[in-house]
Amino acid sequence: MIGGNWTVGLIVDEKANPAQREALTAIGSGQAGGPMAAVGPLVGTFAGVEARPIQIERNGMRRSVSIPGMLDIAVEGIPGASPAEPIYLDNVAHPAASRLALAKASRGHMHAFGINWDDTTGKNNGHFAPFAWSSS
Repeated sequence: MIGGNWTVGLIVDEKANPAQREALTAIGSGQAGGPMAAVGPLVGTFAGVEARPIQIERNGMRRSVSIPGMLDIAVEGIPGASPAEPIYLDNVAHPAASRLALAKASRGHMHAFGINWDDTTGKNNGHFAPFAWSSS
C-alpha cells in the first residue's frame, strides 16, 4: 500500500446537500487537510464522487455499512475477557482513533469506480472505533 498509485472514489450520502457534498469531497480527497491529507500523495487516480443512500448498522459487536449496488461490508468484534466487549488495540497511530476494537471481517463486497471485490472467507481482519473529525 505504501507504494501508492491508489485508485480512490468517494461515496457520499444522497441526503447531503450540494455544499455538504463539496465539503465531503474536499475532506475525503485530502484537499481540506486533516487526517486524509496524508493519503493524498498515495492516490494515483481520483475516480470521482457518487451520491447514494448509505446504511450504517451497529448491533452489539457487529458493524456493517451498505450502499445498494456498490458496497456491503460487515465486521464482528473479537471477544475479550468480557464476552460482550471486544479486545482493544490501544495507542495506535490511526487517523480515525487511537483505540481500535479488534474485529474479523464477515463479508466484504465492493463494486464501484471500476473496482470489483468480493470476500466471504471470514479470514480478513477488521476493526471499529468511534471517531470525530473537526477543523481547527
